[in-house]
Amino acid sequence: MVNRLSPRDAMFYFLDEAGSTTHLGALIVLEKIAPDETDSSAAPELDYPSLVTLVENRLQFVPHYRQMVKTVTLGLARPVWVDDPGFDINFHVRRAGLPRPGGYEQLHDLVGRIMSRPLDRKRPLWELYLIEGISDGRLAILTKTHRSLINGVDSLEISEVLLDRDRAPRAFTEDLWMPGSVPGDVSLAMGAVADALARPGEMVDALVSGNGPVSDFRSRAQESVRTVGGFVQQAISGAPESPLNNATTSTRSFTAASVSSTDCALIAQRYECTINDVQLAVITGVMRRWILSSTDILPGGMSIRVALPLSARGADEPVDVDASPSWFADDARGFVTDLPVAEANPMVRLAQVAGLANRYAHSSRRQAQGAQPFLPELGMVPFADFSSRLFSSFSQRTYNLPIAIAEQPISRRYLSGWEVVEFYQVPVLLAQRALAVSVVVYADRVQFGFLGDRGVLADLPSLAGYVTESFDELLAASRNATPSES
Repeated sequence: MVNRLSPRDAMFYFLDEAGSTTHLGALIVLEKIAPDETDSSAAPELDYPSLVTLVENRLQFVPHYRQMVKTVTLGLARPVWVDDPGFDINFHVRRAGLPRPGGYEQLHDLVGRIMSRPLDRKRPLWELYLIEGISDGRLAILTKTHRSLINGVDSLEISEVLLDRDRAPRAFTEDLWMPGSVPGDVSLAMGAVADALARPGEMVDALVSGNGPVSDFRSRAQESVRTVGGFVQQAISGAPESPLNNATTSTRSFTAASVSSTDCALIAQRYECTINDVQLAVITGVMRRWILSSTDILPGGMSIRVALPLSARGADEPVDVDASPSWFADDARGFVTDLPVAEANPMVRLAQVAGLANRYAHSSRRQAQGAQPFLPELGMVPFADFSSRLFSSFSQRTYNLPIAIAEQPISRRYLSGWEVVEFYQVPVLLAQRALAVSVVVYADRVQFGFLGDRGVLADLPSLAGYVTESFDELLAASRNATPSES
């Protein structure tokens, strides 16, 4: 039995043909642990051969990382996962070095350049880089994974299986993998017909209604636009016009910043809101500063509409930091809300963000089923790019900025005995989007990642400084507030 891509994964796969580079990743900064009085053992050296060995052993937990996507002739069914008969681990695990002085500016620039390049669709859709030459002796790992490979519990991002909770690496038995045979085009086409015959009512509807499969696919896609939840449902309340919806190039830039998660919790406690509210208020301050950097005037009532995962409205209760099925925000369900960037007072912004986010998270009009595909469940996709372009064009009107917020915090992690000191998610940047933001709570820090269109946000590195400024004014205002104000 063939293993087909789910409708949603197929949508992400075909979105690449609509001008997106639908891959995401993780930037992991590592520091070697020095021996101390209680433990004289130092971490082993982490070099390219040892990393390749580690990755090769852990691939047994992410089977799609050794599989290619193979399309079906004439779009008779959704694409299928097939083993790569010539799988070459050294093609996917690569080395990169930073130019001098090897600071974070050079590291972020390298991340942007790597994320600008599309993945090779004739191979498994992922890459991993060992980045050397960081000035303070640290190393970095950058993962780059196509969004179609990640499906929550069933299929994790490779960083989630590489990192360990303990300093001592987990020991796993050797993985003796042999690729299966790749089905031919005729075999896949016949299998698609057999699947259709198993559901004769759907087959008749797909093949003979209207003017054939092409007309049927178009009518199904258009019907999906009218009936499915997803982002299209939000088009009834269009987002404000913004350059954030005017992507111009496929060249990416990346920057990152972090703030204290303890201080975020203190602000949230003082103003009786959630930690996610504080994170959104920080982003609001960042976007306010970005707008003011190009104009001195903010029109009254101006806002930026963001798309958020519904899990971002979870209660601020103690959580098991190791219980989250995935570190990457699930886009299966979400909602849109507005960032009041025109408001100058940071605490008023926080109150407005908290109120709007809470209201819209529980509003059926503002909720969505996430990035729902327009591919029919039967799977006939003779014009798959039509579905992808339709999704892109409709979602363009619904929000300005996607924000990925990890559902759970991540406890301290290690890789081959090296300590992970920073962990940033590199978000997906879809077509007709100029910026995407990710938020991850790692150890005692809230880590913000920004991936932007270099043609629209030439000043993207400045957003990292805006994070610090926005957070500092929130923290100062909370400390100076009188009891009546809080």
